[in-house]
Amino acid sequence: MSTGLEGRSVIVTGAGSGTGRAAAVRFAREGAYVLVADLRRAAAEETVKAVAEMGGTALSVVGDLSDQRVVDQVVDTADEAFGGVDVLVHTAEIMDRLSVVSETDDAEWYRVIEVNLTAPFLLTRAVLPHMMAEGRGSIVFTAAEAGLRGSIAGAACTAAKHGVIGLVRSLAVTYLGVGIRTNAIAPGGTGTGFPGAAVSEVHGDNVLAPRFGGTGRVATVEEQAAAIVFLASDGAAHINGTVLPVDEGWSAA
Repeated sequence: MSTGLEGRSVIVTGAGSGTGRAAAVRFAREGAYVLVADLRRAAAEETVKAVAEMGGTALSVVGDLSDQRVVDQVVDTADEAFGGVDVLVHTAEIMDRLSVVSETDDAEWYRVIEVNLTAPFLLTRAVLPHMMAEGRGSIVFTAAEAGLRGSIAGAACTAAKHGVIGLVRSLAVTYLGVGIRTNAIAPGGTGTGFPGAAVSEVHGDNVLAPRFGGTGRVATVEEQAAAIVFLASDGAAHINGTVLPVDEGWSAA
């Protein structure tokens, strides 16, 4: 069955590795044109190479997406190279140190919120006029178990991921009438190579670390990517405002 993604323009953030790279490759396999956005040049270039080796089309833009200039470069590049933006996927994120509120310093709070919530907001805001002009679009965020409960991450990451879910629902309601769908996946444990929290704080470590582990095996990045591509595809045309746990039932336990 066709996913309807052939010839579509797709931006994937955090596409230099992990779930982002897997999603970029999967979109390309479906015939989409992919803009790889990542903070690391070498990683972004590796993803572009992986797409090219399978006969797909990808370009990269390198930079910090909390910088409006980088955001504008990403959107302008996709528009000029691929003729617009049909799909936006947010997978770029960082983890906190399992710091609870009393242990979270300003630097950790602001950086986690900046990367996990502000950057997706800025890029979404920049993409919306392009989607509205076409009368269609699909946006897929990465929430997390930390967006569904208060016991899986520190204060900063928990607040950011709850904010992501609020943003997803706001977008779903306010842009439905112009043909734009917004959804999110909420991954459980995933073998991304993503560095875990550097726990050192006594209270945060003692309270939160015992709650990790989920309810089964660790997911592959390809399984997370499959959920992302589905939500972006025509097969999910009537799905809007959904936060889809991809966690083998962890969130149901």
